[in-house]
Amino acid sequence: MARRHDPERRERIIEAAIRVVGAQGIAGLSHRSVAAEADVPLGSTTYHFASLDELLVAALRRCNENFARMVREGDGLADPAVPLADALTRLLGEWFSGGRGPMELEYELYLAALRRPVLRPVAGEWADALVEPIAHRTDPATARALTALLDGICLQVLLTGGEFDPVYTREMLARLAEGEPTGARAAGTGERLLGPTETGPPGDR
Repeated sequence: MARRHDPERRERIIEAAIRVVGAQGIAGLSHRSVAAEADVPLGSTTYHFASLDELLVAALRRCNENFARMVREGDGLADPAVPLADALTRLLGEWFSGGRGPMELEYELYLAALRRPVLRPVAGEWADALVEPIAHRTDPATARALTALLDGICLQVLLTGGEFDPVYTREMLARLAEGEPTGARAAGTGERLLGPTETGPPGDR
């Protein structure tokens, strides 16, 4: 019997892989679990994705695409009349408003690159999806610093079970986006960050 052509099958397998990781974590991902979730023969998953790494790359790339779409459609990021810190805080708030489940899923796939080098270029694409539009509003180095700060805030909230604090987030983003504080304020900030015995370079202590 000829194989029935199913052009959507690969897409269904990718979406099923994302659901499996969301429900069971990466440890629960296998060709068999994905085939069951997608309701396709086991051979279909190995036909489209010879290894689990290939499947993880496709799943992470799909998450990247969804994230990039959210960034593009974000309210205010492309509007120069909206302060950059405000626009980014609003964007992060919109992401959190979708619930922790989708964010935890995306970060699990993103952080899997720590142990799976094949995922690292795709994880880099995730960061670039945010750096690129921010860089239209500021210089590239600041855009990457702002992206790293957003990344860190997300991880802190997700890992500690805390609540997203838009006031704190906006203040920290503004410090980066609007330039480093000077004078007494800068000295005070340095003391808070470095600690009472580490207020300057080693040669000054």
